[in-house]
Amino acid sequence: MHMKSAIDIVNVVASTKLADTFDLPRIEAELKGAEYNKAKFPGLIYRVKTPKAAFLIFTSGKVVCTGSKNVEDVRTVITTLAKKLKSIGFEKIDMEPEIHVQNIVASADLKSDLNLNAVALGLGLENIEYEPEQFPGLVYRIKVPKVVVLIFSSGKLVITGGKSPEECEEGARIVRMQLENMGLL
Repeated sequence: MHMKSAIDIVNVVASTKLADTFDLPRIEAELKGAEYNKAKFPGLIYRVKTPKAAFLIFTSGKVVCTGSKNVEDVRTVITTLAKKLKSIGFEKIDMEPEIHVQNIVASADLKSDLNLNAVALGLGLENIEYEPEQFPGLVYRIKVPKVVVLIFSSGKLVITGGKSPEECEEGARIVRMQLENMGLL
């Protein structure tokens, strides 16, 4: 009875380059809701509501998009941002930029309480960090795919570091399989 461990994507972080350079004070003046405070942070912060996302825009023309719940939304909001920048007078905007997913954070639920001391021993101390006095979860680094899975005694998992939903899904599947094989699930 193997069910796919359904993951929920919580956050997608992606980067792209929309121009060779940006005049951030000008963008702040033209783009409603944009915030730029060079003393606090070198980039301009701009949030959009649908689909929900936030942008960090830098003078280098680079843009980091965070807060999306899926990769399709990232493409949508970046395209919308590019059109908006063009509409406020930035001529040299790349309308079809290459988008690089940097990190996906997802959650999953094994729907079972776990004994993290037994899990730590079973997974092998060389692959994990577990200091319950410091942090309530066990940190498990998987080599392939290169993801980090936080395992909590509630059976909840947080998978981070994946570059695709499939890598996050695979990280959750590996944890489930290993715990089943050790008889801990």
